[in-house]
Amino acid sequence: MTKKIYVVGIGPGSPDQLTPQALRAIESSDVVVGYKLYLKLISELIGSKETRGTGMKKERDRAIEAFELAKQGKVVAVISSGDSGVYGMASLMWEMKALDGIDNVEIEVVPGISAMFAAAALLGAPLGHDFCSISLSDLLTPWQTIENRIEAAAKADFVTAIYNPHSTDRYWQLSRLKEIFLQYRSPATPVGLAHHVGRPNEHTEVVALADLEANMADMFTVVIIGNSQSFSKANHIITPRGYYTNELQSDDNPGRAIMNESFKTILSELDSSDMSLEKLWVALHCIHTTADFNMARMLYLSEGAIPKLHSHFYSSKPPVIITDVRMVGSGIRKAIVDKLGIEVKCYLDDPRTDRVAKEMNTTRTQAGVLLAVNEHPDALYAFGNAPTALIELTKHIRRGVANPCGVIAAPVGFVNVKESKWRLKYGCSNIPCVIVEGRKGGSNVAATIINAILSWSEAEAMHPGEGV
Repeated sequence: MTKKIYVVGIGPGSPDQLTPQALRAIESSDVVVGYKLYLKLISELIGSKETRGTGMKKERDRAIEAFELAKQGKVVAVISSGDSGVYGMASLMWEMKALDGIDNVEIEVVPGISAMFAAAALLGAPLGHDFCSISLSDLLTPWQTIENRIEAAAKADFVTAIYNPHSTDRYWQLSRLKEIFLQYRSPATPVGLAHHVGRPNEHTEVVALADLEANMADMFTVVIIGNSQSFSKANHIITPRGYYTNELQSDDNPGRAIMNESFKTILSELDSSDMSLEKLWVALHCIHTTADFNMARMLYLSEGAIPKLHSHFYSSKPPVIITDVRMVGSGIRKAIVDKLGIEVKCYLDDPRTDRVAKEMNTTRTQAGVLLAVNEHPDALYAFGNAPTALIELTKHIRRGVANPCGVIAAPVGFVNVKESKWRLKYGCSNIPCVIVEGRKGGSNVAATIINAILSWSEAEAMHPGEGV
């Protein structure tokens, strides 16, 4: 006589997310064993079948009972929410079968739609690249082990799905996870919270990592944290894999192919042994633009500036880019900024600039910065020409009037050029920035640094010495 147990994933809760295989397994069973809430979710499907239900934390009791029922000749369905192999009953059933030598009972695992996949579908496409899942429950796993896994996921830039994020007793773990992730991810990283997935009060929200609070979640919430390329749009999260962005950036013209070949040549001649990937990526663009290998030595990047600014550009509300002169805007890749909805603005074109410059007895670029700060205090500012404009911005930052999301400092010349950059580097250290130190710079350099930030997701495919 065949003695059989189906270990069935019933999905997050909605009957629509129950697979045909799971339906057949339950229909073929004599007894259904499970957590009482999960039995209730599929009560119409169970009908008059015999059920054995227990409360929470009784997984082992359910497994023992299932084996006893199977030994009596009954076909048993042991149900788990989501997929039975993801924090479900499948591993326990197989472990007991192996370690207790239960050779006369057959186990068949029936997969289900995991809660993280159902949550991801509601949130858009957050799992588009490499991802992992972590449970914050320390009932069976020591917290230090969980914390090690959190740090590994954050450091490796995995999109991360969080199970069991918050409960009455487990009230601090999500806050600690956030603290760890902020060591490696931008505060603007999108985080999706999917509540009661597949159930009547299902709803979602998307917040920035910096704004995530533990009390936003409960035991019926799946939290998904994006990676450094993830961005949010209209309460959804998109994690690019590179299919569309890379094709878009290629522009279907030979220019991109020439640029890639140039990068290979630069990499073969550049000593990048002591460079971070961020600095190397920006250096490649600057050297390609200027044919000057000294540019790599001149670059100063504040910590994490490139991924932070990349996240801002790919967020649901990308910043305006303010340039000191029109030539900076001309060099920024139009296809990408148009796609992302980024406005590039130069106040030299503003009819108010001449009047303000005369009234304040300043240069036109200084007057442009004054107007820009009043209207866009949190913009990304890019300087490729005028040190006076950069000095003007640092004054407003120091006064607390401006709080730009980032500054690209590449003014060029001989008067106050180095000093303007020192004002930013030493006096505004809280602002993400890229500085071309010394007298060199230029509009083309400022523009290419912005292009490097926009294409930062391509950098992970780069292997120094082998090309891009």
